[in-house]
Amino acid sequence: MKSVITLVPLLLLFLSSLLFGDITGVESSKHHQRNSYGSTKLFVFGDSNVDTGNLKKNESEAWIVPYGITYPGTPSGRYSDGRVSTDYLAKFLRIKSPIPYQMKDHVGHERLQYGMNFAYGGTGVFDTVYLKGLDMTYQIGLFEKLIGDIYSPSDLSSSLALVSVAGNDYFTHIVDNGISLSIFQIVKRVINQIEVNLRRIHALGVKKIAIPSLQPLGCLPMYTRGSSYQKCNDIINALTIIHNSALQKVVAKLNKETKQSTAFVVLDYYKAFLTVLNNKGENPGITNFKTLYKPCCEGECGSVDMNGVKNYTLCDDPNSAFFWDEFHPGQQGWNAVYSVLTKNLRALSV
Repeated sequence: MKSVITLVPLLLLFLSSLLFGDITGVESSKHHQRNSYGSTKLFVFGDSNVDTGNLKKNESEAWIVPYGITYPGTPSGRYSDGRVSTDYLAKFLRIKSPIPYQMKDHVGHERLQYGMNFAYGGTGVFDTVYLKGLDMTYQIGLFEKLIGDIYSPSDLSSSLALVSVAGNDYFTHIVDNGISLSIFQIVKRVINQIEVNLRRIHALGVKKIAIPSLQPLGCLPMYTRGSSYQKCNDIINALTIIHNSALQKVVAKLNKETKQSTAFVVLDYYKAFLTVLNNKGENPGITNFKTLYKPCCEGECGSVDMNGVKNYTLCDDPNSAFFWDEFHPGQQGWNAVYSVLTKNLRALSV
């Protein structure tokens, strides 16, 4: 494995060129003043980084204590001790977090005015080892059925879509094949489907689409555990960089086609996560976490054995750890990431 890791920098250049040709970044945009977002609607598609409660209670550990202990004080279907990415983007837009699709028939019309969340934790652009039948194609189909019913075309003209792909397609490949160079072969397939999805959402009438880049997946606790939570996995981060470079190329192409430099906007999670994780106190506006790579909820978070004994341990202060569990940042982690993304977010004016 060590000999493979030393080849990572060369592999990045070679595989990116082989799979996608020359990679170009997203076109820079001029500074936009933020509008009043009172009428903005946020539509969310993706996975556990943005799911706010779509999975049923018997399908997700995110409905079990200790999830939700920071906010709202009880499990809410969020994969965190509190708020997740969706909540912070909604806060930036000055709207309430959009209601999960599964709850749409149980709330008043006023809660639908902020948009809707179609994301399901564990999904990908394709079926994954975690969840089948609820991939992003399915989620977009749910959204399409609501147009002309709950939402009108004019509603969409001032709307924003958040399209989150956190890596479950790649995790599925690793579960089936282990960590090897073969994982790089599926990047093009994933990116091609993301492009199809983005085109479809835009064609339905959504004028602005935010697409987070992959965070450094090799820094997730599931991959830092092997080093006693001391360092990230270079191979997995190499995969992340190739995915993100290809994503930027697709977004630049879509913006060129629409003749709008910021119709599609990449939220640079990769840079934001590393900025927070590498902070040594030199950036006073960013939380300086006591624990970086070890999760606050360590083990099978939310799980108990036959005798009711917890299969996990919990840190004393969730705000002290960047990660909540093996896969996800905690509320304070997401808060720090979005504090770094502030300039990036200004391109989302609608």
